[in-house]
Amino acid sequence: MAAPSSKPSTFLIFPWGLLSIVLILGLNLALSDGWFRDNWSWITLVLIIPAAIFENFKVGYSTMRIMFMKVIYSLISFLLVGMAFGAALAGWHLEKFQNVVNIEKIKLPWYVLLALVVMLLIQVAQLFSMLKAVKREFMQHDPDQ
Repeated sequence: MAAPSSKPSTFLIFPWGLLSIVLILGLNLALSDGWFRDNWSWITLVLIIPAAIFENFKVGYSTMRIMFMKVIYSLISFLLVGMAFGAALAGWHLEKFQNVVNIEKIKLPWYVLLALVVMLLIQVAQLFSMLKAVKREFMQHDPDQ
């Protein structure tokens, strides 16, 4: 009989949501001209739905390491999306209000913004689910209950 391992599996620690956000931003930057614009719905569908399902698997596991890594990956996800949005907004501002032309700027079309917002909403929902799991775990160890 094999002893149960206390180490969580790599599948549970892997940042599926962060990976999807990085792939969405990377594909938008690399393929923004034609191919990504034509196939954006399929790409985001293939990236968002599996990430949501894989992140949902983590909710049932309430070990502190998994929860800590989930919070760190969610913070990094918000940081990346915020930086991308800020860079796109800065490029738009330079072109629109300061009349600076011929600059390299990041373009985030509406469908990329929508995909990023959906991914961040999934991250927030997963964080709240994790917090519920932490509360439930602490309540089990409470001697007053």
